[in-house]
Amino acid sequence: MFSKILIAGRGESALRILRSCQELGIATVAAHSEADDHAMHVRLADESVCIGPAPARQSYLDQAAVIGAAMITDVDAIHPGIGFLSENAEFADKVREHGLAFIGPSAEHIRTMGDKIAARTLAKEIGLPVVPGSAGALSSPEEARELAKECGYPVLLKAAAGGGGRGMQVVESADELERCWILASGEAEGAFNDGRLYLEKFIRDPRHIEVQILGDTKGAVIHLGERDCSIQRRNQKLLEETPSAGLPPEVRERLLTLSVEAMQNMGYDSAGTLEFVYGDGKFYFIEMNTRIQVEHTITEAITGLDLVREQIKIAYGEPLALTQDQVSFTGHAIECRVNAEDPETFMPSPGYVRSYHPAGGAGVRIDSALYSGYSVPIHYDSLVAKLIVWGQDRDHAIARTIRALDETVVDGIETTLPLFRAILKDAEFSSGQYDTGWLERSRKAGRLVLSEG
Repeated sequence: MFSKILIAGRGESALRILRSCQELGIATVAAHSEADDHAMHVRLADESVCIGPAPARQSYLDQAAVIGAAMITDVDAIHPGIGFLSENAEFADKVREHGLAFIGPSAEHIRTMGDKIAARTLAKEIGLPVVPGSAGALSSPEEARELAKECGYPVLLKAAAGGGGRGMQVVESADELERCWILASGEAEGAFNDGRLYLEKFIRDPRHIEVQILGDTKGAVIHLGERDCSIQRRNQKLLEETPSAGLPPEVRERLLTLSVEAMQNMGYDSAGTLEFVYGDGKFYFIEMNTRIQVEHTITEAITGLDLVREQIKIAYGEPLALTQDQVSFTGHAIECRVNAEDPETFMPSPGYVRSYHPAGGAGVRIDSALYSGYSVPIHYDSLVAKLIVWGQDRDHAIARTIRALDETVVDGIETTLPLFRAILKDAEFSSGQYDTGWLERSRKAGRLVLSEG
């Protein structure tokens, strides 16, 4: 097994990785920015190296600085974390060129799946259904207009590179197409330095379903069930649950079987997540994340597996410890992404945390790098904690999550805790009858009443 790993991330995800390393007996190095000098993972790591100032481009995204930190601390491997360089094929290549292990899949797989057009093409080749749309990048709004006529409005313009909902515009009619093209291309260029766009038929308000995959270097692939990530705002996930309450058993079985077969055909060899939209009884592949997802925690809750531990063991060359028949699924799990944001406007709310009290009790887990006296920096993603709750069934999980939300205290900054209380107490959510547009519709209708609990 590796003797020392450098963690090239921050926040709760870096702390999450550090814990798995400690349990495997692996020494850790935290590569961090100046803004994270006092971060929890930096304080708990065996060693730490400051790799630059607060802006991510001068620290966490600086490939030379990260690899330099790894070389001077004599690590065996780099774990890229969940964001930043985790899906950067060039970085994965450079890590391996320096004689270090990259804890993730091959650079080829990262490169292919990171380009949404190439991913669509490969998905077709390996047997996954894709949303009707363009075969490649579009050259102009005029070309998009012709294709939109064939697909029928509404259509969706999407960035070929990147993800996270950036560079996406829904086009309701031909009159809107040029304006939406300019907006989507401009945002894609700014976010990913790549303004290329492609077009898909817009599936209005589907369920957003994803499948967790583990594959090893020996050719074995298993699935760990699906997650429902349909509670979103502005294409950003807020709450996830597993199993999905809106997926018929026969559809679930087909989706999971196809996902495993596709990854076997691809030769995938790490943790990864296939993402689909589901509506009108049909599901379509939309993208793949070649890394550990934020919401991997609920899969861990119902399977009892440590996905980061498995990811590290795969990178070391060990075979999967389980066959598909040996994977068991128990109960129901929910994750709430607690962001440092105003729960009404979603405006960022960084600042000094006067006091912090995480919930506890049976079936409750909180992944967070918060502590009393910590200052949430302005420079990064607003996620500050993940509340993960397991229950014997969905009703039990909902009731337990509400209880845990009421116990959780974050004083000094605004958070999305009140929003989750409102969602989980809503009758439509409790019935499982929701989709990706449900949250925005409910907010506009005034049905979600926020309170501090």
